[in-house]
Amino acid sequence: MTTVTTRTVTYPADGLTMVGHLALPAGSGRLPAVLIGPEGPGLNDFQRRRADALAELGYVALAFDINGGRWFTDPEEMLARITPLLRDPLRMRDIGHAALDVLLAEPRTDPDRIAAVGYGTGGAIALELGRDGADLRAIGTVNALTTGRPGEAARIRCPVWAGVGSEDPIMPPAQREAFVAEIQGAGVDWRLVLYGGAVHAFHHPPVDQVVVPGVGYHPRHAQRAWRDVVGLLAECLPVAE
Repeated sequence: MTTVTTRTVTYPADGLTMVGHLALPAGSGRLPAVLIGPEGPGLNDFQRRRADALAELGYVALAFDINGGRWFTDPEEMLARITPLLRDPLRMRDIGHAALDVLLAEPRTDPDRIAAVGYGTGGAIALELGRDGADLRAIGTVNALTTGRPGEAARIRCPVWAGVGSEDPIMPPAQREAFVAEIQGAGVDWRLVLYGGAVHAFHHPPVDQVVVPGVGYHPRHAQRAWRDVVGLLAECLPVAE
């Protein structure tokens, strides 16, 4: 197992001071790097551990913040923050680019080998980075099949992998179809994995999870989705290149 060092990074975005978690493998050379975006309630230890796990695999990993250091436990507070954000592509891009700039400023990051992986709102931000033409090798989203402004999906320059629960009421079949139509029409290299019987946020353990209708943990599919994310990175962003 690779020795991992971590540190907290603060940076401005969306009028807030964001508090991210940077994880670095041992050594001094440049490595492929991954942005990890959290779901709507914010950045917590679950996503920090994901960054650590990717660093153990040899990636520079930044779990970025979306709520100015806050983890929302009240659903109404969370929705008041996230709902307008999801309706504003420019704000999402601002948050994504601010995190990307932090990752690019890290000397260990290979600027030509970066991927963005996100969960829920963090996945929507990863997609908006792609629609804004960011130089990414891969985009992975879980529970985020958001569509963008007309024509902008053609600016996505890398493969897109998406995973969603078959029973997710927040990303229902009509939303899945709209997402597929958009990226297929743009000629993007894409994959969609449907996890049977899972609902929204199926990847997230119930500890400190905001309880709203249609949200629930599915441990088997959570493990499968993580393996699928790691597989995407192994294919598009191999550590040894």
